[in-house]
Amino acid sequence: MITLSLQSKNRWFPPVEHASPEGLLAIGGDLSSDRLLEAYKLGIFPWYSQGQPILWWSPDPRAVLYPSHLKVSRSLKKTLRNRSYRVTMDTSFEQVIHRCAAPRRKEQAGGTWITTDMIDAYLKLHQLGYAHSIETWSDGGLVGGLYGVSMGAAFFGESMFSARSDASKTALVYLVRLMQRWNFHFIDCQVPSPHVMRLGAESVPRVRFLGELEIALQFPHRTGNWRFPADMAITKL
Repeated sequence: MITLSLQSKNRWFPPVEHASPEGLLAIGGDLSSDRLLEAYKLGIFPWYSQGQPILWWSPDPRAVLYPSHLKVSRSLKKTLRNRSYRVTMDTSFEQVIHRCAAPRRKEQAGGTWITTDMIDAYLKLHQLGYAHSIETWSDGGLVGGLYGVSMGAAFFGESMFSARSDASKTALVYLVRLMQRWNFHFIDCQVPSPHVMRLGAESVPRVRFLGELEIALQFPHRTGNWRFPADMAITKL
């Protein structure tokens, strides 16, 4: 296992082929914006719990959602057609990441791995225009959402939360529709799980993911605050 240096001139990562069978690649280092962005470019992401050193992962296989492969259930279609929620983007990033970090029911994704240091690091990425949030609202309150990192034509999903039925799924549908509009290649869901697979994600070999990532990174970064186009249709599903 490789231990990363804190020295500013040593921000490298070992080759992803050195990862353990579970995908653990390296430990240590820091969560500086430069290191995080370098990690995403290489198909690596941090994932660890409070009290642990920073753990860096590159799993094989990788869970990927291609925008054209999104699966929308009958009940979710009904929610979207009824316009049950108001959806915004990049208006409450800090609130979304804190809600994703809050302890929740076991069956919901996310939780305790979003440490205070992780929150601070992704807030900085948001300020730099790389990290983005989708917010779902009802009766004036935040009831669901997700956040992630965008580079080139790739979006790296980090976490989502839902306080009401279909709230986080609604946020995902809006994100996918935007990815289709902007010709993004994929949404990285990192690790396969029943939740993301039901939404249309698929497991792809790491070597394939890295090849597709290399192509996606050839496109310009869409930095800055994102907003949904006024004419983007969601109800036609």
